[in-house]
Amino acid sequence: MTDWKAPYRGKFAAGASTSAQPIRATLTIPGSKSVTNRALILAALADSPTRLIRPLSSRDTDLMVAALRSLGTGIELSEEVWEVTPAPLYGPASVDVGNAGTVMRFMLPVAALAKGLVNFDGDARSHERPVGPLIKALEDLGVTIDHKNKYSLPLLINGAGSIQGGEVEVDASKSSQFLSALLLAGPKMREGLKVINVGETLPSLPHIEMTIAMLREFGAEVKVGKESDKDYWQISPGGLIGKELIIEPDLSNAAPFMAAPIICGGEVIIRDWPRSTTQPGDRLREIFTSMGGRIEFVEEGLRISGTGKITGVDIDLRNEGELTPSIAALAALADSPSHLRGIGHLRLHETDRLTALANEIGALIAPGGGEVIEESDSLIIKPAIANSAIGNSKHLFHTYEDHRLATAGAILGLAIENVTVENIETTRKTLPDFPGLWSSAVE
Repeated sequence: MTDWKAPYRGKFAAGASTSAQPIRATLTIPGSKSVTNRALILAALADSPTRLIRPLSSRDTDLMVAALRSLGTGIELSEEVWEVTPAPLYGPASVDVGNAGTVMRFMLPVAALAKGLVNFDGDARSHERPVGPLIKALEDLGVTIDHKNKYSLPLLINGAGSIQGGEVEVDASKSSQFLSALLLAGPKMREGLKVINVGETLPSLPHIEMTIAMLREFGAEVKVGKESDKDYWQISPGGLIGKELIIEPDLSNAAPFMAAPIICGGEVIIRDWPRSTTQPGDRLREIFTSMGGRIEFVEEGLRISGTGKITGVDIDLRNEGELTPSIAALAALADSPSHLRGIGHLRLHETDRLTALANEIGALIAPGGGEVIEESDSLIIKPAIANSAIGNSKHLFHTYEDHRLATAGAILGLAIENVTVENIETTRKTLPDFPGLWSSAVE
């Protein structure tokens, strides 16, 4: 575990720029984890090879590569291009999911398409994260799974080499990844697949849209509709076509770098920001504009500039929950309160992110000043850090082994002196060298 002193840019004063020189940086954000891991699954299930250009190499994607290789998929890695050669999938195999939601969920249907025994286990937190609705859906499709009636990891899949398919219900209210996992494997099921969401809600809808768009890129036929007030997704059976795919930068990982000039003044340019994308991180352009940033496309990419004046927001983040830690950190430095809504599902991520954010931001609030109110599915942040004496003493920002908490701590460290971020290495989950990239941007 490596703790890390967050770079400090000057004593924060609400409504005014910091004392340090404004930030000037142009950055390339590594590829999207969500796109990379979906692409790896589709490439492994395709009928011809795939080339992934500028994919993300991080803990989550490394775990996905190892999982697919263990079942027989050929994957050759170089710095800029990954070559994926599909092959028949076989066990016995053991899959280490770490604490990666995409691996623990997307790989279950893939293992069911393999022939043989496939064991799944991971970090201690992976045993607590929800996967039961996906297990039930696979069992309803005829897949044999030994989960000791706990409907969680660790578990053992006895793959039959194929899945009949047909119609199945799933409660995706706790994670859209349950639905994405089934859809990604749908084209390889003998009858195709029709999935009906019976949950009351469906969080992170942009990630479902990403899954559908990528399925179509690989040649799948996808129909989306509604029956009896229930949403459904229907995948026709058929082969997937390998392709050459350029991986977009991870827009959610751009959040702390976008926040920096809003706090410190100056500008940051993010190269290669797509003009059209299904990534939920694209909404940062709207959100950070409303919080005081000026954001525009320029020739080099997306330019974010600011003056140090930050405004609170009242916003529903149901579909963009992964952005919450960075938004909450910026809101803690604002000159007015913020209400971040629709984020109850974040309690089931790498940690309970609502409680973690309430604890860590609350520890920086001046006594008798503002407060952080944790509700069942929202956070209310009444900032008062500007009057806090925290800058005169050391403060350890706990991360709970959650990469999004670590980057939130780095944001706050720009404005608050002597903030040390616990276990900064957890950022390797989606950003291979966050400390180096962060220091190059803000120091």
